[in-house]
Amino acid sequence: MKTLKEIMAQYKSKTLDGRDLHRLVQFIPEKDLKKFGIELKDEYKGKHKEIPFTKENILVQLKEDVEFGFEKALNQRGISSSLMAEVVMMWNWILEEGLEEFEEYPQYGLPIFKTTAIKYGFDNPINNDEGSEMKYASD
Repeated sequence: MKTLKEIMAQYKSKTLDGRDLHRLVQFIPEKDLKKFGIELKDEYKGKHKEIPFTKENILVQLKEDVEFGFEKALNQRGISSSLMAEVVMMWNWILEEGLEEFEEYPQYGLPIFKTTAIKYGFDNPINNDEGSEMKYASD
């Protein structure tokens, strides 16, 4: 798994709304937020309490993000599912367990959500489908 120092040196946000960094911020000590290009508003300074940066804690967040990604993809929410696919790919890149190079994005990102769900034992609502089937395409 990458360290926060490696992430700071290598990661560039790929979402237009910063939702990947918003999730990552939970794990970054307040003193290091500026190194990631994140500035807290005055009312939040001194109040940021990070979650310990462990694989177990990352997997808790990844599970939530995969579930949310599936929800958006299955409801054909193109922008939201695309952004969530980027978030899930960020976590896979951080975890370095074989899914960090996954770039397939058909049908609202379903293949990346499914592959990640299976890898980590999360719920997989598309069951035996690959996620690239045309039945998941918009009408």
